[in-house]
Amino acid sequence: MTHISTSVTVRQATRGDAEPLVAVLTEAFFDGPVADWLVPDHRDRQIVYRRYFELVFNHGLDNGHVDTTADLSAVAIWYPRAEPRRGDSREYQVALEAATGTYAPKFALLDAVFEAFHPSEPHHYLAYVAVQPEQQRRGVGAALLDHHHRQLDALGMPAYLEASNLRNRELYVRLGYRAGPPLILPTTGPTIWRMWRGQPDAARPAAFPESRLLPRRRSL
Repeated sequence: MTHISTSVTVRQATRGDAEPLVAVLTEAFFDGPVADWLVPDHRDRQIVYRRYFELVFNHGLDNGHVDTTADLSAVAIWYPRAEPRRGDSREYQVALEAATGTYAPKFALLDAVFEAFHPSEPHHYLAYVAVQPEQQRRGVGAALLDHHHRQLDALGMPAYLEASNLRNRELYVRLGYRAGPPLILPTTGPTIWRMWRGQPDAARPAAFPESRLLPRRRSL
C-alpha cells in the first residue's frame, strides 16, 4: 500500500516559484535511464537539464496546470487533453533547440515518440512529477498526485503518464494506474511504461485506451 502524507499542503505554482522548482525538477530527473540516454555526459547534463526544465516549467504554467507543495519540495506538471494535440508550436521547438543545444535531436525524438503513442481519448496528462531527493519515500509525491486525482475523479476524467523505471511503475500501479504496452526508445534507448488511470470505483478495470500507433487489442 502506498503511503500518502497527510501533512502536505498543495497549491498552484506561480512564476515566482520557478527557481526552486526548476532545481527540484533538475535534481530529481538527473539520474536514470532516460537521462543517460538523453545527455550521457554528466557535466553537460547539469547545464542542459537546468535550461530544459526552466523551459518545461514555464511551458506548464502557460499551457497546463502546475501543482507544488507549501515548502516547494515537489512539483507536478499536468496538461488537460480534451483532444489529440496538433504538435508543439514553432516557438517551442526553437526554444527547445536553444535550451538543449547539440542534444536537441534526442529531446525532440523523445517528445515525438511520446506524442505518437499518446492515448486519443480525453484525459489529463502528467508530464512531470518531481520530489526533492531528501523528501522522497515520505509520501510527498503521492500526496501531490492524490490532490489532482481527487479532482479528476470528481470530473470522471482519466489520467495518463509515462514511467521511466520499474520503481515508479509500481508506485503508479498502487495509485490506481494500469500499465499498457511499453515503449522502447530508439538507438538503444530505455524502456518506457505507458500508464493509464481510469475511474478507481469502476466495476471492472478500463481497457487501456487507443493511440494513433497502438490500437486497443481486441478480446478473443
